[in-house]
Amino acid sequence: MLIVNAKIINEGHEIEGDVLIRNGRIERIGKQLSAPAGCETFDAAGRWLLPGMIDDQVHFREPGLTQKGDLATESAAAVAGGITSFFDMPNTIPNCTTRAEFDAKFARAQGRSHANYSFHFGAANDNLEEIKRLKKGDAPAVKIFMGASTGNMLVDNPQTLEGIFEHSQLMLLTHCEDTPMIKAAEEAARAQYGEDVPWGEHPHIRSAEACYKSTELAVGLAKKHNARLHVLHLTTARELDFFTPGPVKGKRITVEACVHHLYMDESWYAAQGARVKCNPAIKTAADRAALLRAVREDRIDVIATDHAPHTREEKSQKYFKAPAGLPLVQHALLMLLDLVQRGELNLRTVVQKTSHSVADMFGVKDRGYIREGYWADLVLVNHNASTTVQAPDLLYKCGWSPLEGRSFPARIDATWVNGELAWHEGRLLPRALGQRIEFV
Repeated sequence: MLIVNAKIINEGHEIEGDVLIRNGRIERIGKQLSAPAGCETFDAAGRWLLPGMIDDQVHFREPGLTQKGDLATESAAAVAGGITSFFDMPNTIPNCTTRAEFDAKFARAQGRSHANYSFHFGAANDNLEEIKRLKKGDAPAVKIFMGASTGNMLVDNPQTLEGIFEHSQLMLLTHCEDTPMIKAAEEAARAQYGEDVPWGEHPHIRSAEACYKSTELAVGLAKKHNARLHVLHLTTARELDFFTPGPVKGKRITVEACVHHLYMDESWYAAQGARVKCNPAIKTAADRAALLRAVREDRIDVIATDHAPHTREEKSQKYFKAPAGLPLVQHALLMLLDLVQRGELNLRTVVQKTSHSVADMFGVKDRGYIREGYWADLVLVNHNASTTVQAPDLLYKCGWSPLEGRSFPARIDATWVNGELAWHEGRLLPRALGQRIEFV
């Protein structure tokens, strides 16, 4: 396929040109390229052509929680939103904390995932030996829940934490919230409100102080053992002091922001309630502004979604029973483009934080850039159109979004995965094109 008349946004530049795709990869980038015999031509008509987003943090819920979502449904929604690759989290049922379960997840994804895929390996209090045996390239990273989680995945044994930071050959990802502080805040809220805690209390229960204390511990352990640490979904201005501005290459300690923490603040609780309950919590407008500033100054290295669907029935419960998490992959890129339209981010920064830096940080092979020889994972954005989020258009298995009724000043017109159209003009092409991601 030859894509012509595109405005290519890549590596800090905007150029008008064409992209020739052959055998799934980008063969040539240039102007007024000639189509080889038998080549299909696709007219981009001046629309933005971006590298597909690589989402380093999703919860697609398979296995064991497939009433909420699965690898097929959620990857379809991702492709519709311009996400061409994802790394899924290990807190499934069973937890992905053994090599056998890790390998089984790849078998489940093969032939079913619409986007390219890989899986993080989970840390637990009792699998240090499994983690020691992992080698570079086996998985993107090892995920440590240093805050409340389900089952065996809360790593709260100090000796185990020390061992993981000392011996892991892979990057470590941390969810940083201090569980004892949260438990005390929950009991105080229950004493005041009973079971019907107001949703606006969530950022006070999952407080900035609880985040700071846990992040301080993780960064301290990483420095002590010279571990490669990536702190997930930062939510507070105060925590930014732990991280330094600059390019992602060469950093031993990096940090991520999620789209909802960049787009929403605590005012959303009044209208959305449980639909925007997530861990760590969406916090103040001042925190949101600080996170955006940190993205602009290269203190925050990548942007992800933490896509985490739940059923409507689960989310309709009162505070303590309603689970945390929200579905985001279908509109994450549009949310960021809305921030571009508002002047809070620029387009080149969005591409850097959602594609280039993710590929660089994890060592993703031949993806994350529009480069000759790379896989053609591309997204075509119409910046002269709009998208209104409506329930019938949602591809999530859960069937809802906290963004319903909201309009965005752009539209995802096409997504290519490994050189083939996966999404075009509002329609998912049925063939699952995703491949297992390779690392260097």
